[in-house]
Amino acid sequence: MPIRWRLALYYGGLAFLCCAMVTMAAYAAHTRAHYDDLDRALRSAAEHVVEEYTGAGSSADLAGPLAVPAAPDAALRVYGPGGQVLAESPSAGLVPPVDPGAIIARPSGPPFDPVVRLAPALISEDPGRGAFGLTTGPDGHRWRLYVLPTDGSARFLLAAAPLERIDASVARFRLLVALLVVAGAGLTFVAAVLLAGRALRPVAALTETAAAIARSRGFDRRVAVGPQQDELGRLAATFNEMLASLERAYRSEQRFVSDASHELRAPLTAIQANLELLERRPNMPTSEQQEAVGEAAREARRLAVLVADLLMLARADAGVPLRRQLVELDRVVLDVLGEARHLARGQRFDVAKLEPALVEGDPDRLRQLLLILLDNALKYTPPTGQVTLGLSRNGTAAEVTVRDTGVGIAAHDLPHVFERFYRADPARARDPSGTGLGLPIARWIAEQHGGELTLASEPEKGTIATVRLPVGARARAGTGTQTMADHRTSPPP
Repeated sequence: MPIRWRLALYYGGLAFLCCAMVTMAAYAAHTRAHYDDLDRALRSAAEHVVEEYTGAGSSADLAGPLAVPAAPDAALRVYGPGGQVLAESPSAGLVPPVDPGAIIARPSGPPFDPVVRLAPALISEDPGRGAFGLTTGPDGHRWRLYVLPTDGSARFLLAAAPLERIDASVARFRLLVALLVVAGAGLTFVAAVLLAGRALRPVAALTETAAAIARSRGFDRRVAVGPQQDELGRLAATFNEMLASLERAYRSEQRFVSDASHELRAPLTAIQANLELLERRPNMPTSEQQEAVGEAAREARRLAVLVADLLMLARADAGVPLRRQLVELDRVVLDVLGEARHLARGQRFDVAKLEPALVEGDPDRLRQLLLILLDNALKYTPPTGQVTLGLSRNGTAAEVTVRDTGVGIAAHDLPHVFERFYRADPARARDPSGTGLGLPIARWIAEQHGGELTLASEPEKGTIATVRLPVGARARAGTGTQTMADHRTSPPP
């Protein structure tokens, strides 16, 4: 069932219950008020007449008080000790025969149904010296009776009134209440359907937009956000933010696939061209054969490194976790420095500071991270330049810095250096064999260790790469030691 209809049913059911409770309370109060007014009038009439004829000696003395109507529609009758009628009002002939003594002995309950009894009473439940009763006439109509013993004798005064008009009025009111409840619940249900449809209109827009995106893969679509800052408005804004994030990821993936295809095609084309050359000219000079084979071998090595980098990024995107152990970061720095010296082309190495630090992580990946930074520093630093490596402790973090005096990075290129396959024009000219994947991999390794990698650079003044890694938990506690396996990681191109 759609949520719109469910909301309408919930609201309609709740409104029906509320209307039923309110109208039932109104019905009970209104009905009881009518019956209580009649009881009060009968009691008042009986007590008034008793005061008039108390002590009267004969029926003639009672005729005067009984002739005056004590209450509208009320009939009065006086019974003697033996139950004989001593006197009665002119309208008492319509009252069915009753036994006043039996009414005094066994009073009846109120004349209304049990639902009406829930309403508060307008008169006292205690009838005093008298007693209320109910009887039905030959025509089937009910009569309300009130019997009051007279003072100083065994006589009884009966006050009676027909309930026909009140019963008919209550029946009509009961029908009206039922119709009002049903009509109110129906109108509430219709209004709930309309209001729910209007309230859920942003959800319908979200569904339509999501379906359109699924059909066309057009992540540039957005949902209109209204001026209301309610839950649905915030949902629409959040949905638009998600679409923007998906659009960026989708475009990044498209760019990545395009760049990867381009980077893979270049070495493959070179290898294929040299192999075809060797196939077409089997008798070419040995020097030319060696040159073709050497170029094919270089491109094959570059292709292997590129595929390895792509595999690393694929694992990163898949969320493959790194192994964790305590690593002596200062030892890793010294090992990487020894390997990087073989890559130098005349640049001078310098160690600014080397403080001991233990971090939790993968020693192979940490070596790869530092080798990427040192390799980049060497590639873009002239032979007369200098590369400085340092390791220091800063509170609960270990900080590795790689500083060079190379060509630097332009300000407009610096925000993009961590994008995959991105290389500024000077970088491409200096290192045409590069892939543009080193820094993205280095940043991923740093983030996987709970740290960060930042770059600061100025053209023609050099670059500073800073890696901040949290110190291992057991290292900060100062308990326990663990040896580190001496793995070697080949430097990236």
